[in-house]
Amino acid sequence: MSGPRVAIVGSGPVGLDAALAVAERGWQPVVYEAGSTVGAGVRGWGHVELFTPWSMNVSTRMRATLGSAAPDVADRTRLPTGAELVSWLLEPLARAPELAGHVRVGARVLGIGRAGLVKDEEIASDARAARPFLLLVEDHDGERIERADIVIDSSGALSIPNAIGDGGIPAPGERALQHAIERTIPDIGEEPGAFAGATTLVVGAGHSAQTAVRDLAALAHEAGGTRVVWAVRDREPHWGGVPGDPLPARAELVAGSTALAGGASPDVDVRLGSSVAAIAERDGRLLVALRTRGVGEEVLADRVIALVGAVGDGTLHEQLQVHQCYATAAPMSLSAALLGSGSTDCLAQAAPSGDTLKNPEPGFFIIGAKSHGRFGAFLMQTGYAQVDEVMGLLDP
Repeated sequence: MSGPRVAIVGSGPVGLDAALAVAERGWQPVVYEAGSTVGAGVRGWGHVELFTPWSMNVSTRMRATLGSAAPDVADRTRLPTGAELVSWLLEPLARAPELAGHVRVGARVLGIGRAGLVKDEEIASDARAARPFLLLVEDHDGERIERADIVIDSSGALSIPNAIGDGGIPAPGERALQHAIERTIPDIGEEPGAFAGATTLVVGAGHSAQTAVRDLAALAHEAGGTRVVWAVRDREPHWGGVPGDPLPARAELVAGSTALAGGASPDVDVRLGSSVAAIAERDGRLLVALRTRGVGEEVLADRVIALVGAVGDGTLHEQLQVHQCYATAAPMSLSAALLGSGSTDCLAQAAPSGDTLKNPEPGFFIIGAKSHGRFGAFLMQTGYAQVDEVMGLLDP
């Protein structure tokens, strides 16, 4: 391969689709994956079923690369789990001739800069564009600097979990108890004994929190003594519902959450308008002070699951000239377009234009879920459309 060297951070679906787009132009893609396997971020929620079917998760490039082995050839309508997305799509893509040898697992990008320049020098100038990117990469051999002509950040928006305290800052005691607070969707079916007969506090109202509570409620129905306390910040949450939702699995989850909030399960206590005021350890359990509709209470829980969203790692590009939205921390132009659309439904969002993906930093692009910041849902097809737009900007 010849042409520019393109560094792609993250080996999720959008990152690998970008690598395919780079390779089909005869350029040199290098995909950096911090985890020990391809799609490590997706594998972290491998037991969770997606809302969208295979047909909405396999790009045209992926389908052309895998041919008859593409997972949506046999059944385009089935909903894959995260683990299936990795095993049946991402891993075969990484082994395909187009990408073999170009995906480096266990290679974490710690920082991205511009050779000979710092953030405030040569602002959006041709001289800045002429300098190569420098990437500080850490792998099993240690740290080194590697170079690239173009950088595409598809590292995702889940790197740094939000705090559970009121106002988005850590609640008193939260930092000291980081080790005891779970921040991923638990696999209840895999470890029911860890939750059966116990009290679990779930904080958050998004689809991740709803999924965890749904599974815990099902376990509580079977295992006596299992209790769930659900702390939801909004007094009147809409649960991410969409009128006439075309995604049945999402509609079903929202309907179930609405029912639980209405008292459908005696084992699930839903606290609407609730925030975490403090958290402490007591006799091997977690004592959580909640403030619900202005009234304080204490919950003694065996486990605390915090699913209140997350943000991408902005420190990667803190030495680059990136214009970020003050509300979402995503690229300003794309955030403005999304916020201006008036919809947080991924299916209602228009495909991005190339101009919305540009940064003041020439040759640097943020795509995928990270490009949306904290703005609503993200659809894989949106990321694939972003890849097309970026390639259009880069093509001669």
